[in-house]
Amino acid sequence: MRSIWKGAISFGLVTIPVKLYSATEQRDVSFHQVHREDGGRIKYKRVCTVDGEEVPYADIAKGYELPSGEMVILTDEDFADLPLSTSRRIDVLQFVEESEVDPIYFAKSYYLEPDAQGAKPYVLLRDALENSDQVAIVKVALRQRESLATLRVRGGVFVLETMLWPDEVRRPDFPFLDEDIEVRKQELSMASSLIDSMAGDFDPTEYKDAYREALQSVIDAKVEGREVTRPSEEAEEEPAADLLSALRASVEAAKKSRGGGGGGKAAASSSSSEKAPAKKPASRSRKTASKSGGKKEPAKSRTRKSA
Repeated sequence: MRSIWKGAISFGLVTIPVKLYSATEQRDVSFHQVHREDGGRIKYKRVCTVDGEEVPYADIAKGYELPSGEMVILTDEDFADLPLSTSRRIDVLQFVEESEVDPIYFAKSYYLEPDAQGAKPYVLLRDALENSDQVAIVKVALRQRESLATLRVRGGVFVLETMLWPDEVRRPDFPFLDEDIEVRKQELSMASSLIDSMAGDFDPTEYKDAYREALQSVIDAKVEGREVTRPSEEAEEEPAADLLSALRASVEAAKKSRGGGGGGKAAASSSSSEKAPAKKPASRSRKTASKSGGKKEPAKSRTRKSA
């Protein structure tokens, strides 16, 4: 694992230097959008809806839309003045029973590893917290966002679980909550019996993602020889050694774009002034032409992982 943040746990007057790691990862099968005919990746452009022009990334700012439809544009200077804590500290605010924290508040889990000089105070706080059967409520600033979080122990390691703020949790507002729905005593008793009959110890390894496994099987079957397409690779342009070489390469590219014909005064002038075409650009042209012929490489010749 690679650490994504370095800071320190601030516990009273005790400071424990730590590194932060993502504790979880999604195992979804990821896809790219591609051209059905040749497998080429689909690219998108950033286009302004006002003038229709493509906008460079450097010219893109953040905008907040008002109810009237007007846009408030915020600059980097506006964000720089915000009171976001820049200190890399995990401030312990209080300790509470774990049952007091509703799991709906939890957002993302991280592991905390101590630096070499912080190992002893780390273990001390870990053992004390584990013996208390409580969790620490802390405040931390990660990725331009200040969050509440809990600090608990799992497998001998501190787990930092960032939390949503109370106003980020939606209130359930469903019509049936206002209805007077009667449940008979016998029905409740039978439902309780059903729950008891299905009760057991939770072991997450007993469950699996059947959809992901089936999807991976479909992908593996295609890799083994059915409908696997390798999109033609774009030839990488080598930097020209000098201006003359760049001009020669440009002439060759222009000829190729006209279908390879040498007709016209420009072509005649070019052919008369060039005794020998540049070897490297010519070899690249032949290589590109052979690749762009639309042929699909047999799937068995090379096994590729899904992007």
